[in-house]
Amino acid sequence: MTPEDLIAHYGLEPIPREGGLFRQTWAGPGRPDGRPEGTAIVALLTADDFSALHRLQTDEIWHFYRGDPLELLLLAPDGSTGTVVLGPDVLHGQHVQFTVPAGTWMGGRVTEGGAWTLFGCTMAPGFTFEGYEHGDAAELTARFPAEADKIPGLCRSR
Repeated sequence: MTPEDLIAHYGLEPIPREGGLFRQTWAGPGRPDGRPEGTAIVALLTADDFSALHRLQTDEIWHFYRGDPLELLLLAPDGSTGTVVLGPDVLHGQHVQFTVPAGTWMGGRVTEGGAWTLFGCTMAPGFTFEGYEHGDAAELTARFPAEADKIPGLCRSR
């Protein structure tokens, strides 16, 4: 199985602004506020791309499916930071599922030495682009100086 096989199989397309490739696989019924009750995507990152730092107004559950582990940098509203690895080695600290709390900046990439990762994200209420906030490297580095070495590499210009 190759990234090209997965792109063709799922019909993956570029994720606007964030990076990587995706396809929405489910959207629940609409709510009175216009958002779907929930959404799910399948996504692919390769070693030459990344999921840019962004935050959402709702919790987002990340799911690891196949390939190499995915490293997620998390920058919390309280100023704390951390890195979570999504991957198959759950007995040694990796996660097959991880919930990123609402309001937390998140950005990810395939772990060093890896080639690609297939993962998914689920949200309830569902994702809309109105709830997406794109990270700015200078602002995030000033707010989270302990992660200054990682933040610029996970940001894209607007």
